[in-house]
Amino acid sequence: MLHELDSALRALVQRDIAPDGEVAIDFDAPTKDWASHRNQPTINIYLYDIRQDVRRNHVGEIAVRNDDGVIEQRRPQPKFFRLAYLVTAWTQRAEDEHRLLSSLLATFLRHDIVPADLLSGSLAELGMSVPMAVALPPPQDRALSDVWSALGGELKPSLDVSIIAPLQPDRSFEVGPPVQVEPVLKVVDRSSGAAEIVGARPTPDDREPGVLPDRRPPPRAVPPPKDGRGSRRRARS
Repeated sequence: MLHELDSALRALVQRDIAPDGEVAIDFDAPTKDWASHRNQPTINIYLYDIRQDVRRNHVGEIAVRNDDGVIEQRRPQPKFFRLAYLVTAWTQRAEDEHRLLSSLLATFLRHDIVPADLLSGSLAELGMSVPMAVALPPPQDRALSDVWSALGGELKPSLDVSIIAPLQPDRSFEVGPPVQVEPVLKVVDRSSGAAEIVGARPTPDDREPGVLPDRRPPPRAVPPPKDGRGSRRRARS
């Protein structure tokens, strides 16, 4: 999932800002050693934080059907992860860096989600939108100055880009074959000892449109009382 987002972000920046290839796009950590080896204007998109967004997670399973519409497997719901990117521009002049940052800010503000045509792999297969936001206030337990301190570099103008991406857990559960007939039940009247067999009717095909057949059991015959009091009551009435 992460490498698929890297490809999508690279394609987005190349399409909107650097179509001619004069500006390089890099995902390495922007350390002092990395900065000293640059040889052209560069946009750095550094992934520095990955957290599961538990508020978006759902409990339950997803049914996986075959070509005939029969359920073959059940999979857990996707998990959602909030990814934080530190986006910086590196040139020889501060004015050029600000110009690139301005273009990046306009690009990210133009899209509330990562464009679907840039998604690939598992992100494209899930068919879910991937929200994207830029320059949001950082959480209280995280500051960009701490990120720069961890990188060992000096504080630099940057954009904080947040992306919420789904990931399908790689596990599934096999299911049994579909039920073709109802279970057979034997119903016994304790007072009369009469027995009745119910069930064993074909189940309706859920794939067929229309009204389902009546699934109620047929009415049971009530035997008359043995002492005949019921008939005398009816006669008096």
